[in-house]
Amino acid sequence: MGKRLKILGLFAVTGFILGAAANLVYFKALPIMIKIFPQILEVTWISWGIIGAFLSIIGCLAYASLPEK
Repeated sequence: MGKRLKILGLFAVTGFILGAAANLVYFKALPIMIKIFPQILEVTWISWGIIGAFLSIIGCLAYASLPEK
């Protein structure tokens, strides 16, 4: 039972971190990027694709940093 709680806690912490990162990117970094690259980032699917790519990288890094057993 303890191992299941650790995994559940890991998913909760990972979800919190990914949500906080998405909020930071959406409200802080995205307006700056739109000012720098206005024509490219006005297309919303490109912006969400970039956000998804960053979240995917963060998730992969979190998975890769887990200890092997």
